[in-house]
Amino acid sequence: MLAHMQSYTIGQAARLLGVSPDTARRWADAGRVATHRDEGGRRLIDGKDLAAFSVELARTGSGEEDASYTSVRNAFPGIVTAVKLGDIAAQVEIQAGPHRLVSLLTREAVEELGLEVGMEATARVKSTNVHIDRA
Repeated sequence: MLAHMQSYTIGQAARLLGVSPDTARRWADAGRVATHRDEGGRRLIDGKDLAAFSVELARTGSGEEDASYTSVRNAFPGIVTAVKLGDIAAQVEIQAGPHRLVSLLTREAVEELGLEVGMEATARVKSTNVHIDRA
């Protein structure tokens, strides 16, 4: 018995890829990822095609953001949702798409980066450390 192939709407694909639906739609329009239509006329991307495209995108980059000059490759661009300052340490929370990342760092680092709720930032994860880059 064959399992049914999972397909994704443009919106679902965008969420999984960490981009806006408009960006995912532009990529589909340009033929970067194959789509087909369901009975209701919605554009869908087969799971295997989306998986292959996501690997290619991660390998080559989307071409829409500045080059990263860091050895840390697991980047989660998002928005700062909380900053808790202590006397010496601080806790910063970033919501990156469906991912909530929390980093413990020095108060001095938070102040130097000027991190505050509502600003864009990128959490970079290497091993068990989360590094914050100001956008």
